[in-house]
Amino acid sequence: MQQEFQIQVAPKIAQDQNQLKLFIAKSIGLNNHDITHVSILKRSIDARQKNIKINLKVNVFLNEDFKESPINLPNYSDVSNAEGVIVIGAGPAGLFAALKLIEKGLKPIVIERGKDVKERRRDLAAITKFHTVDEDSNYCFGEGGAGTYSDGKLYTRSKKRGDVNKILNLLISHGATKDIGIDAHPHIGTNKLPKIIQNIRETIRQYGGQVLFNKRVTDITLHNNKVTGIVTLQGDQIKAQKIILATGHSARDIFELLYKKGILIEAKPFALGVRVEHSQQLIDQIQYHCDTRGDFLPPAPYSIVKQVKQRGVYSFCMCPGGVIAPCATSPGEVVTNGWSPSKRDQPTSNSGIVVELKLEDFMPFKEKGPLAGMEFQKQIEQQAWRLGGESQKVPAQRLVDFTRGILSKNIPQTSYMPGTTSTELEAMLPSFIHNTLQEGFKQFGKLMPGYLTNEAVVHAPESRTSSPVRIPRDFKTLEHPQIKGLYPCGEGAGYAGGIISAAIDGEKCAEQISYSLKK
Repeated sequence: MQQEFQIQVAPKIAQDQNQLKLFIAKSIGLNNHDITHVSILKRSIDARQKNIKINLKVNVFLNEDFKESPINLPNYSDVSNAEGVIVIGAGPAGLFAALKLIEKGLKPIVIERGKDVKERRRDLAAITKFHTVDEDSNYCFGEGGAGTYSDGKLYTRSKKRGDVNKILNLLISHGATKDIGIDAHPHIGTNKLPKIIQNIRETIRQYGGQVLFNKRVTDITLHNNKVTGIVTLQGDQIKAQKIILATGHSARDIFELLYKKGILIEAKPFALGVRVEHSQQLIDQIQYHCDTRGDFLPPAPYSIVKQVKQRGVYSFCMCPGGVIAPCATSPGEVVTNGWSPSKRDQPTSNSGIVVELKLEDFMPFKEKGPLAGMEFQKQIEQQAWRLGGESQKVPAQRLVDFTRGILSKNIPQTSYMPGTTSTELEAMLPSFIHNTLQEGFKQFGKLMPGYLTNEAVVHAPESRTSSPVRIPRDFKTLEHPQIKGLYPCGEGAGYAGGIISAAIDGEKCAEQISYSLKK
């Protein structure tokens, strides 16, 4: 017999199967020997009180043998000779669209401007060591997209958009730990993601799909407002009547291509700010109300949202036990992001702290039309490069100094490997963003005593929170309203905000294509 229970236990008990059995047996009045196994179905941390507890949903096996159910791939068949669908971009949206196309009996042709995950590592190292940025292979472009090096945060609020568990199960079947299906805020880790992405690529190829690297799309060919295929910088001409456009939030050349061709796109509000780094020990002390975290709790995250002068100020992509990375996609700009390894065992934590922007903020660039937000973003990133000495050194300021408008005399060593340059960040950030962040940090300090410290360091900018452009599509068919056969998809098109939501959106676009071809 099996029974499900909701329980709350100490962290030490949650990690020990024997202690968990004893706790459950005592709680429900059973003999411990009657419990043959306890499966954890869901797990979350309750850190609201000093005595931290772990919330568990468990399935208890009573006098019944436990057999672990394998998580298998869907029943894919060979699609080598099926109709081809072009998928532009091998990030989460593109890869999961490709898997869904195979499931529906269609052949995905994935076109990726960058390199595979193994080759991509060399270009990431070059950004850190030599401050050189390859426009096709960096933290945003290449196999797996930005998701590969954003450490695999899998938490999403987009559960109404699709089946989150199906996406998690596909990740597990390609090598992710089963914990991602259990934890309230699942996370894979940058060190483990590349192998999982590689396994997904091999599945696509195994069942007859194609994945082509080092192929930058330079044109989408049209006839009578219908797609007919794509052209690459390398001279490839690939024909298809259906194209999924899943290029990510940083593919500025694609936005410019669409605008130049007269294909409808729209400016979209996004958020922009800075990335702040604290010691992980300090964040643990604040969040867990303790001097030392102990062995049975993970490094503590935080999440904060405040309103300052009618603008939202909030934490974004918080990385406990992580590092700050250089994420520029073109020479002459500086961009920051953060990631964590699977164990989240680095001594520092970091988070984007960003301010919501409005369309009227882009008015100085109104002559750029729907690209106004992109130009706003680009100008700040280029100014950061100049202030950093025309290198990948990031403009930085101690946190309290930032709130007071004081140039920091020195910057302690941070996890950002290309290095820092002490800068009064008011010289880089528009005044309304700078002032809003100053007040936001002060409010954060009141909410989290100890957070506002001059040992923390502000790095700027955090500017790629989401796409500055939305590519419109029909609400039901997901097809572009002007161009037949074009399916804007994922984060770059303005319809997702992370790995899971992008993957779900990729699946939805693939399903709509399958439906349209069968009509």
